[in-house]
Amino acid sequence: MPDIVDAATRSRMMASIRGRDTLPEMRVRRALHRAGFRFRLHARTLPGRPDLVLRKHRAVILVHGCFWHRHDGCRTASTPSANAGFWQAKFSANVARDARNRQALMDAGWRIAIVWECTLRPRLAGATIETLSDWLRSAVPFVEIPPAVPGSTHPAPLPYPDADTAPVPLRRVAETSGPE
Repeated sequence: MPDIVDAATRSRMMASIRGRDTLPEMRVRRALHRAGFRFRLHARTLPGRPDLVLRKHRAVILVHGCFWHRHDGCRTASTPSANAGFWQAKFSANVARDARNRQALMDAGWRIAIVWECTLRPRLAGATIETLSDWLRSAVPFVEIPPAVPGSTHPAPLPYPDADTAPVPLRRVAETSGPE
């Protein structure tokens, strides 16, 4: 299927896609700040420049867009039909870079939370932030919101030496009900 806009317009549209201060990231930042958490943004000294860094909790939060970071099972993670080879290579490189950065952060002793964009929609955002707050107050080294789908091609959470020493169970977004 041919592109519906000319090359110059498409170039301008793609150039306007930001890597920071995105709407999903801003939603997480506002909610965590309201909950009393203080953080730094895009720390250049850490691998991958995580979106939020909470030094007090030795934790980083990565807010991933479902399209760019390939959230398995999400309807927004489709692959464009035009120039499919380019997009497949681009997405594969993004996923590989995410895995390298995540491993480097874990090796450096950081706790990691991955929050997918689709869980920050108004209907799910409250449960997502509550799960994230619970995780920050716990000692659990890794959380992905929502949890990875069994059998998916998305990389599984990386092993961590004391992964089963979680002092509190974390709620899962999928287990919570909608607005009451």
